[in-house]
Amino acid sequence: MRPGRMVTAALAVGATMTANVVAEAHQQRPPRASTARALTGIHLIQHVIVIMQENRSFDSYFGTFPGADGIPRGVCLPDPHNGGCKRPWINHRDRNGNHPHGAGPHKEDVNGGKMNGFIRVAEKAECTPGRPCHVDVMGHHVGSDIPNYWAYARNFVLQDHMFESVASWSLPAHLYEVSGWSAKCTRTGVPSSCTSSLMPPQRLPSRPTPFAWTDLTWLLHRHHVSWSFYLDHGAISKRNPDGTSIHWNPLPGFTTVRRNHQLGSIRPLRVFFKQAKAGTLPHVIWISPNFRDSEHGPALVSTGQRYVTKLINAIMRGPDWKSTAIFLTWDDWGGFYDHVIPRTVDHLGYGIRVPGLVISPYAKKGYIDHQRLSYDAYLKFIEDDFLGGARIDPRTDGRPDPRPDVRESASKLGNLIQDFDFTQAPRQPLILKPCPRTTLRPTPQPGCIDHIALHVSTWGDS
Repeated sequence: MRPGRMVTAALAVGATMTANVVAEAHQQRPPRASTARALTGIHLIQHVIVIMQENRSFDSYFGTFPGADGIPRGVCLPDPHNGGCKRPWINHRDRNGNHPHGAGPHKEDVNGGKMNGFIRVAEKAECTPGRPCHVDVMGHHVGSDIPNYWAYARNFVLQDHMFESVASWSLPAHLYEVSGWSAKCTRTGVPSSCTSSLMPPQRLPSRPTPFAWTDLTWLLHRHHVSWSFYLDHGAISKRNPDGTSIHWNPLPGFTTVRRNHQLGSIRPLRVFFKQAKAGTLPHVIWISPNFRDSEHGPALVSTGQRYVTKLINAIMRGPDWKSTAIFLTWDDWGGFYDHVIPRTVDHLGYGIRVPGLVISPYAKKGYIDHQRLSYDAYLKFIEDDFLGGARIDPRTDGRPDPRPDVRESASKLGNLIQDFDFTQAPRQPLILKPCPRTTLRPTPQPGCIDHIALHVSTWGDS
């Protein structure tokens, strides 16, 4: 999520969308996707929930996790501002920096596969010549800092080769999350006018639907598969500045969502909590945070972990836990160091590695998944579970667009089904304290409530 300059536009868009997203769902159970057969294998999962947080590399959160592909010994990256080099260090600070993480910084961080540009890129953007400056891109958290995330990894599945789908910032990452592509379109609503882009245009009041290509909801709608995109504190607007940023809420910008009259499926998070308790969750769910809950620097790590834990606890306490798979990840690396060279699938990605977790009653226990993965694997799993293997594919989906490839079908993309054992007895919930004891400093406030002043300019920047 690169710093933006369009806060006023973001707020205006949010105001336009508020009327469309605040209608709450009818409290009824969605129709089952597999009523004609006994549920077995992948179809035991009737609720796929993607929780996407912000701005963390794998090494910054799990670089010392036992058995994972973590920080190698002897690493020392060039430190042009201070001289010499800087080694990875344990960073117990609750509040971390917001470092460059767009398409340009990605290229410089990777530096042709040397993976040594992180300090240089951050210092160039954040340090003033002649003054002390110590960026925290080489800092990493340990299990005692983020005990709940490590508890999920120990008890369920940790993916240590999950890559951001695109070598860029938040907006294209979230576009890949729901559509498997990031593009720039020259004609509103015309998918044939779209071309691949690492820096797609933002949704604006004057351009409410810049995304003309096909997203997953097009197929879900055609196959009568229920879905919702939940927004933490609703959509951002002038009246609701604490809402979710437009960059983390991409679906209102898709032509398909509006033409199918699906804006009502984009809902405030309070609806999610009601449905989780009632056992009426839809089949496919995406959840995006607001800035304060996002872990996007300078927001607090402890507050983000609290938010995520409350989401997972709500699912585990509800009737739908027994048929749910939760995929927890982070949208991009946020400028933080990671040592694994991103693999190339096409000219847009993959991006730098991010954490990935699978939490489910059918997830293997304490399993570390070394498969090559990206957010495309989430789409693949959903399509295999609910759509009979149909893909967002210009040749078959009934709505052609010129995307260069069908990422879900990439030969080297792993399959999330490897993270499950559908023959095992369903796992019991793991209810955790949202604000556990931690080594983060300063010690989090009671309840891990974040009282840091976050300037309005950050709410639309991500």
